[in-house]
Amino acid sequence: MLAYILRRLGQSVLVMAAVSLISFSLFNFVGDPVNNMVGQEATREDRVRIRQELGLDDPIFIQYFRFVSNAVKGEFGLSYRVRRPVDVLIKERLPATLELVAVSAVIALVVGICAGVYTGIRRDGWLSKTILSTSLVGVSLPTFIIGIGLIYLFAVTLRWLPSSGRAGVVELGWWKTSFLTVDGWRSIILPALTLSLFQLTMVLRLVRSEMLEVMQTDYIKFARARGLSERSINFVHALKNTLVPVITIIGINIGGLIAFSVITETVFQWPGTGLMFIQAVDFADVPIMAAYLCFVALVFVVVNLIVDLLYVTIDPRIRIAGR
Repeated sequence: MLAYILRRLGQSVLVMAAVSLISFSLFNFVGDPVNNMVGQEATREDRVRIRQELGLDDPIFIQYFRFVSNAVKGEFGLSYRVRRPVDVLIKERLPATLELVAVSAVIALVVGICAGVYTGIRRDGWLSKTILSTSLVGVSLPTFIIGIGLIYLFAVTLRWLPSSGRAGVVELGWWKTSFLTVDGWRSIILPALTLSLFQLTMVLRLVRSEMLEVMQTDYIKFARARGLSERSINFVHALKNTLVPVITIIGINIGGLIAFSVITETVFQWPGTGLMFIQAVDFADVPIMAAYLCFVALVFVVVNLIVDLLYVTIDPRIRIAGR
């Protein structure tokens, strides 16, 4: 078990090292940072002084070591656009993104697992066929099309929900939450639903396929022969044995929700890290771009590490194979 954990930790460190190298290359290959920070009226002496202050005249290896050292501490320098520390900007925008991802993940998991179990058990029913046909929308249509469609239906036509922005924000120290007000929940419903549709469809279809396979196994037939109730067979014996592949998709989906929130936050003008990244791309704000890349990679690495550890807990065969 310990060797398994150490091996996964070593792989995670290698992934983050590769991502840090890619992020560092942005500073050297995406324009000149000095040109992004000063105007055309700046003199040559001013440009030389700024380059010395930023350490851009140092050898490339020293610059990379300094970048990694600062990144480990969560420091990515100053934003070229707003001239503020990048870690402060991310700290301000992070609650909005995490709350959006949390609501989207709950919608995707709860609805996806319940619908997947139902369609796997009642595979020939008309409701199951309707659910499967409707779920194709989440796979076929791009996220921004789904978002625009929901805005037109619920915000423009019915006028039930706001079309953009984050309302009803309450400050709890440095954390700004939307969960404590009605306006906050009304503003988060549409972007969370838009962000969750693709992940919901993946979870639904995976759970359904796993349920169809598990329901044909011998131990399910033996459970029926013992006289166990259908609820116990479906939700205790069958569903439990579908968790290993489902956990894989769930882990990938959580990281994917943060990465794909860029599109959703842009459509709904949700003030999170994804919208901040798009604005940074428009301005070539390299420190924010590098910080966002490292942040998303860290989320993927941490979530996948947790998933790997859950494998060992849920499936004893992995522990036996490891030994």
